[in-house]
Amino acid sequence: MTAGLARFAPAAARPARPPWPGLRLIRLHAVSRRLPAALAAIAGCAVGLRFALLWPWDSYGALQLPLLFEALAAAVIGVTAGSPLGDPERATGRWLPFLRLGGAVALTAIAAVALAAAGTGANLAGGTLDVVRNLAGLAGLSLLCAAVLGGGLAWTGPLGYLMPGAYALYTDWHGPALTTPWLWPGRPPHDAGAALCAGLVLAAGLAAVTARGARDPAGE
Repeated sequence: MTAGLARFAPAAARPARPPWPGLRLIRLHAVSRRLPAALAAIAGCAVGLRFALLWPWDSYGALQLPLLFEALAAAVIGVTAGSPLGDPERATGRWLPFLRLGGAVALTAIAAVALAAAGTGANLAGGTLDVVRNLAGLAGLSLLCAAVLGGGLAWTGPLGYLMPGAYALYTDWHGPALTTPWLWPGRPPHDAGAALCAGLVLAAGLAAVTARGARDPAGE
């Protein structure tokens, strides 16, 4: 059929375009990255934090408690960077970098809101600013590990950072206090240097995942 005749072909004979192709692409990307399961896991972290805050804790335990759930939520964010498709997806998906960035930013924002909401009306050490700062830095570490080690090992970054982070909190009570902003969990919520360091780590993680994704071969 020539191009001229194609214009007069019946509508039923023309190939139907799927409605809202952009939404379908987003949905397929979300399913491939296990985002629904990640949202459920983040919700579980928020619920766990809420129930944990109901228990009486000493001051040191109350400081460490939110950091644990923030690290767990950050690990979930990094794991979702892994792709089951590998190189074929990278070769054919021109919108893939935007989908990676959007998914990581959306999960980080949702996790921050969920954990902050879990502490509403409870004795949440550090408050909302502390939760947002700590989660941002931990999520950045998780995304960097996904880009370097693969999505399956993204959890090593935030959970490994728990040790120096918890130690920084320990020194706040037992001295001498660590003052480096790179150990941001030990800094006050309004500390600009700690917020800057956590933000830089998050920006680096987002840039790495957006540009190259997780280091996962197909089938893993």
